[in-house]
Amino acid sequence: MPRFAGPENWVKPRAVPNLRPLNLILVVVAIVAVALPLIVTHLVPAAKVEVGASASPVLRTTAPRVAPPPVEPVEYAEIAPDDARSINAKVPFVKGPVPPARPYHFVGGKDDLARATDCLAAAAYYEAGDDAPGEQAVAQVVLNRLRHPAFPKTVCGVVFQGAERSTGCQFTFTCDGALARTPSAAAWKRAREIASKALRGGVYKPVGWATHYHTDWVVPYWSASLDKIAELHTHLFFRWTGWWGTGPAFNRGQQPEEAPVTKLAMISDAHRMSAAVAGNDAAIVAASTFQGRAAAPLGSDAGTFLAALNPVQADEFADLALAACDKRAKCKFMGWTKPDGMPTGMPLTPEQIAAMSFSYIRDSANGLERMLWNCEEFTKRHPCMRRLMLRATPAPRVGDPPKGPPPLDGVRRKEAAETALSNIAG
Repeated sequence: MPRFAGPENWVKPRAVPNLRPLNLILVVVAIVAVALPLIVTHLVPAAKVEVGASASPVLRTTAPRVAPPPVEPVEYAEIAPDDARSINAKVPFVKGPVPPARPYHFVGGKDDLARATDCLAAAAYYEAGDDAPGEQAVAQVVLNRLRHPAFPKTVCGVVFQGAERSTGCQFTFTCDGALARTPSAAAWKRAREIASKALRGGVYKPVGWATHYHTDWVVPYWSASLDKIAELHTHLFFRWTGWWGTGPAFNRGQQPEEAPVTKLAMISDAHRMSAAVAGNDAAIVAASTFQGRAAAPLGSDAGTFLAALNPVQADEFADLALAACDKRAKCKFMGWTKPDGMPTGMPLTPEQIAAMSFSYIRDSANGLERMLWNCEEFTKRHPCMRRLMLRATPAPRVGDPPKGPPPLDGVRRKEAAETALSNIAG
């Protein structure tokens, strides 16, 4: 038999120590300390990080109980360009990260989106020129402003803030006459594509949450009070200091209904048609200075066009009239080169008819189509308009009986303006 079978070869077991309550508590604590991290890792889902955002933890700060900073008018110190560049170069860039803005997604109807796109495209083109990175940066600044409580809550409202004043507009192109220059078809198409992309969530990261910018050859009065965060070509970009320049401050949404802007009527179909529907004839005419694009019809008559014309572009008047009338069977296009003689609606006065520089009339049902010129103004153009002779009618002497039979009630006499308009057609 094996030796370990006998009782004499058994091994005496060790005595089990007597566990006290304190020892049991320490054992339980040790087990929990080891197991808890494993439980949290496997059972609690990881926090989602927004694409393009920093993976580092975000410190949530509390909004200050004060009003947002005031939006100052655009005013520049009277400094020579070279001196301004020297001053701007000495301003250091802010230390620390420049986090990108969150994607912006437009909310609204089709017409609102079209007007917002053209407002944003106009800001991008006229502020940055035909330069894609610059246009992207401007578009980002506009959308940053829209989200900040200090600015209007529509795209067009942000872009044209203060434009009703000769000074104090936020984007200088809206009040310095730059809109008289019409972008080329290719440049306008690219600006609209950049604007559309920004409204659908595209982010231009280098400028972060910038709300201000200026060129390096000027020194605005507000630049010393903001954080300088980026440079693009000759433009410098800034954000507000403190909490108002951080991501949590940009927490506002847009308001519905992008209002039409008559200043964009000549380059934007969306704004031209919206103004026409509103019946704002005078505003449309005021925005219709000829720059190589079709003029806008009157809101009261979609077949009538009143246009301010540039006399140096007389060779293009005919093309403008044909483009405006398009496929209309009945159409009247009338243009003036002198703003003082130009009307803002119908009917025309004899003085306005006499001041007319060019006209085109079409009436397909009656086989009528003519272009006529003011040959006193354009001596080498033809055929010529029949000139309306404006004659002063002497007032009757007091006491003289009126000549001729008395006027009959209910009989409408033909007005001079109607007679003159028939002369325009030949």
